[in-house]
Parts: sequence; C-alpha cells; structure tokens
Amino acid sequence: MMLSSADIKRIKSLGQKKFRDLLGLFAVEGEKMVAEALASDFEVLEVYRGSEIGEEAMSRISSLSTPSPALAVVRIPAVSSSGSVPGKGLFLCLDSIRDPGNLGTIIRTADWFGIDGIYASCDTVDVYNPKVVQATMGSIFRVPFAYADLPALCRKAVKAGGRVYGTFLDGEDIFSLSLDCGDSAPSLIVIGNESRGISPQVEAEVTDRLHIPEYPGRRSESLNAAVAAAVTMSEFRRR
Repeated sequence: MMLSSADIKRIKSLGQKKFRDLLGLFAVEGEKMVAEALASDFEVLEVYRGSEIGEEAMSRISSLSTPSPALAVVRIPAVSSSGSVPGKGLFLCLDSIRDPGNLGTIIRTADWFGIDGIYASCDTVDVYNPKVVQATMGSIFRVPFAYADLPALCRKAVKAGGRVYGTFLDGEDIFSLSLDCGDSAPSLIVIGNESRGISPQVEAEVTDRLHIPEYPGRRSESLNAAVAAAVTMSEFRRR
C-alpha cells in the first residue's frame, strides 16, 4: 500500500483540533486501540499498518515519538454536544479540565466504574486530542461523552429530582455521607479544573458538597483532578 503526500499531510493534520473539526476525523494509534475502534460503533474509515506501508510512512503519519505498528482514521460521531440529561444514571461533569492526560485517565476510570456518561464544559480539552485518545486506552469508544452548558445541565438534573455532587475543601466527608447513585433520577459528579477547582457558575448549582479527607497530619494542598475523580467514583460504586 502506497500513501500519497496528500494522504500523509491529511492524516498528520489530525493532530491539530482545527483540522479534526474541519474534516470530522481523528486518529487512533496502536494495535489495541485500533482493535477497540474496529470493535466499536465508531466508523473506522482507514487502517494503516507499518508492515504494509513501511516504517518511514508510519513515522510520517504518527503523532507519537515512537510510531506504533497500526493507525486508524475514525469519524467523529455526529453528536458531540448535549443540553439534556437522561432520566436516571450516574454521570460525570468535567468543569474546564485542561490537561489531556487527566481527561484521558478520567474517561478510562469512568469506564472501569461503569459511569453512564460524561459531560464536559466547552473549554475542556478536546476529547479527540491524540494525547487524550491515547490515555483512554480504548475507553473513548465505550463511554458516552458530550460537551454541554454545565450550569444549565445541573439545573435540569435537579429539576428532574436528581443530585449534583461536587468536591470542595469545605465539603462533608464523602466516606460518611449517603450518596445517590442515580437509580431513579440523574446524579451528577462535578470534577473541577486542575488549579482553580469548580467554577462559581457550576458551584452555584451543586446540591451536595463533598470532601475527600486527607490522612491526618498530611499537608498536601489537593488531589490531582483524575485522582479525585477516581476516588469519588469508587466511593459511589462502593455503595
């Protein structure tokens, strides 16, 4: 299989958001990731393997420092934003998560804990950023994800009889509270920005303020956003 210069340029351009948005495509790298894409409901348009196109061509289309043996070009699903929340279930709301590694790890962890879906503020890092996709380890194909107006979404969840949980330094001990896992109405868990936490606009819609207590005598300021998300999801599912 031969790749033209135009093909190489097009595939390489998917490393940038403006071209992903323009073409409606993103790239997936690695044998496992390509296999996950092929097994999912996502539309896989092209699959390239180093054994077929050559290592030099793979290095030119790859966004990795060490090109993987396989790369797939996948269509971005048509539904990428949402203003509604289902009638029940446990969901994450990501408020201005900027680090690609954090977003990818959160998606992967949400998959592990069976979270029903993830909503993100519009200023959250692009979910199809190559670093995000890679960090999900395939979970991007299994966890529903949408960008949304989080304050409005929270208000709709509360109107539907649900709860909106957020983590704060002045919140109540998460390990001693009764938690609603969304069995009969939507429950939203808000994870705030890595440095600023939950924004005032979203904080105003939070119904339950949670705190993950530190070990006595420790002086760490806060938890990494992905770690805080993992601890919180784990506690909800433990119930």
